[in-house]
Amino acid sequence: MPRRAESAGAGDGPCTVRGDNRAMNDEQLLRYSRHVLLPEIGIEGQQRLLAAHALVVGAGGLGSPAAMYLGSAGVGQLTLVDDDTVDLTNLQRQIAHDLSRLGLPKADSLRMRVAAINPDLQVQAWARRADAALLERLVADADVVLDCSDNYATRHLVNAACVRHRRPLVSGAAIGFEGQLSVFDPRSAASPCYACLFPPDAVAPQANCATMGVFAPVVGIVGSMQAAEALELLAGIGAPLAGRLLMLDARAMRWDEVRVARRRDCPVCGAGR
Repeated sequence: MPRRAESAGAGDGPCTVRGDNRAMNDEQLLRYSRHVLLPEIGIEGQQRLLAAHALVVGAGGLGSPAAMYLGSAGVGQLTLVDDDTVDLTNLQRQIAHDLSRLGLPKADSLRMRVAAINPDLQVQAWARRADAALLERLVADADVVLDCSDNYATRHLVNAACVRHRRPLVSGAAIGFEGQLSVFDPRSAASPCYACLFPPDAVAPQANCATMGVFAPVVGIVGSMQAAEALELLAGIGAPLAGRLLMLDARAMRWDEVRVARRRDCPVCGAGR
């Protein structure tokens, strides 16, 4: 099993990881052959994924597809965090869970699902709230962080930890028929952070699935795109969404894009902090 990857450093380009250069075995070459066939990924890119560590905060509607795709794609180490348990109302959209998992911690249920898809990975589950102390520990050890949480406070805690440790953050959200997605990369001087877009002192939105509902495929769309952004960051390919916010209206199946600039007065990443 490859050791945990090290961050490539504080550059302004995509996130790359350095593995231990051990060749993939025959089973791995077969399992990941459709990635290897892509010239943008190839063997070297797949080895980066195998050596990488992704932190997924939230094991529900967004975290389910995100973690399952990261696991199936061969990200060698996954850390999953969620303090909630599986409830019957979750099964309409949180595809990692099923009736046999009712009452189980979502982090453990998602860990079992990912392990069933790809048992060669290292998957760690934390069935507790993602507070500042835990994030300080886990973000520092990750190569990329996916915020799949469902509340404003946790999103700001995740963002602050990513800024402190200079870790790229793939942020997603979904409610009703709407979704949004962006990447915040504190290694780049030009990239905004989550707080540049949503100031911490702003009134926290009260919308949640329990009161407003959510169209089931929306979380699948956004969570899958979070996985795609994370994989591209780890493999060092593509053009990450840093500085761009994608917004989905699933009723019209229309995406809108908004450019987001870094705020010099941002209390989290600004020059005056």
